[in-house]
Amino acid sequence: MTRVVVWERASSYSVFKRTCPRRQPCAPNVLLRRSPGATPSRANQERNQLNEFATTPRSYDEAVPWQLRTRLLVAICCLICSAAPAWGGVEAFNGRWIIRPLGENNGRVLWLEVNGVGTGSITGAMVGAGPGGQLEPIRDARIAQGQLQFRLERTFTRGGDSRTVTTLVSAALEGGSLFGAADRGERGTLVWVGERAPVLSERDDGTWNKGDTVELFDGTGVGGWHTLRPGREDGWFAEDGVLKNRKGADVLVSDRTFWNFELEVEYLMHPRMNGGIGLRGRYEIQLLDDFGTPASDHGNGALYGRIEPSRNASRKAGEWQTLVVRLVGRELTVTLNGVKTIDREVVEGFTAMATDWREDRPGPITLQGDHGAVEFRRIAVTPLSK
Repeated sequence: MTRVVVWERASSYSVFKRTCPRRQPCAPNVLLRRSPGATPSRANQERNQLNEFATTPRSYDEAVPWQLRTRLLVAICCLICSAAPAWGGVEAFNGRWIIRPLGENNGRVLWLEVNGVGTGSITGAMVGAGPGGQLEPIRDARIAQGQLQFRLERTFTRGGDSRTVTTLVSAALEGGSLFGAADRGERGTLVWVGERAPVLSERDDGTWNKGDTVELFDGTGVGGWHTLRPGREDGWFAEDGVLKNRKGADVLVSDRTFWNFELEVEYLMHPRMNGGIGLRGRYEIQLLDDFGTPASDHGNGALYGRIEPSRNASRKAGEWQTLVVRLVGRELTVTLNGVKTIDREVVEGFTAMATDWREDRPGPITLQGDHGAVEFRRIAVTPLSK
């Protein structure tokens, strides 16, 4: 049978997580309870501390000290414990949510979609809570004690062996925000706050004018860029007019930000390698050595995990390729090596490479450097305006 153990005690509240006998399934649950003696005034004070922290922009290496982490857990406990009962107002869980981790998460932000709460059949998907950051369907979703609870699963196969990694998620509504926790097993428990994804109404309707092109790479170095984790710029270098990455290089982030634009990239893939380009720091165009394979939403030129190209237009590894990406609002067009492979498709939400959570604001261009050797000889952005 299952047992409930204290995960961390914080002031007048405790965080519990339900654990199961080894190799046996059990209901997903990260249970956050109010302890005896908790007072509403203390709860409101700690809720305000959480809101203040969540709305303050912070860099990657501003690690959360244990004292603040404890206060955050206290506030999350309060919010979940005071959640609306399962029989009232639960439809507010439905929709798309931008998820900001409170503390360390490799600089990444998350995304969640929930549908069907209040109808008896809950569906949805989440990015970034499970291993690998895939767009994963939520499973066994339910409302219990006013909380939304579900699990994520991903199966890894190597040789003849396979293993399934499970992430348990619980969340509660408070003041229009979604507060929750994801129990990631050996990777620890991640607490987070979610805000509703904004409506982006702009359309690529032929009325946009091109501005002056901005060359983001001048052929000599990484001027105009910084790494997601400060001080790791030496993972990228210029050689013979080409931008290259060393093994394990950090995400490279442009200093300038952009809203609607056309991005032109010339790049070269090494054999069996992959990389990615982040649009506004939120949506990844996959770069992959996949010449001669069927098109997929994980293939070269795809919007990673979301939009599959109409065909595979990749060249062989070791050959220079051209990529033109046009993004207006949520409408995406991709032309790979002169072939239009995505035509005004709608970007529904973040991908695994997302680092910038302010979806209604301009964001940077980002380059993934830790998945393999990729070379760039041109990265240029042309802003679009009316």
